[in-house]
Amino acid sequence: MTNKKQKLSELSVPARIGIVVGGTLQVTFAFLAFWDLGHRTAAEIRGPRLAWVPAILVNWIGPAAYFLFARKR
Repeated sequence: MTNKKQKLSELSVPARIGIVVGGTLQVTFAFLAFWDLGHRTAAEIRGPRLAWVPAILVNWIGPAAYFLFARKR
């Protein structure tokens, strides 16, 4: 069994659609986290605002952590 990397054009249509949909959801999730971070005051966020910027850039985990832990309710 070999681990040959495939080009996007070599993948099946459902696989390509899955990659595009997954990437779009990931970018949208990060955008919403950045948008929310930019519209909240420092008092509404746990921790320093600048610390959340690189955290949000971590795929899926960063935006989820922001929405779960950074926002004060």
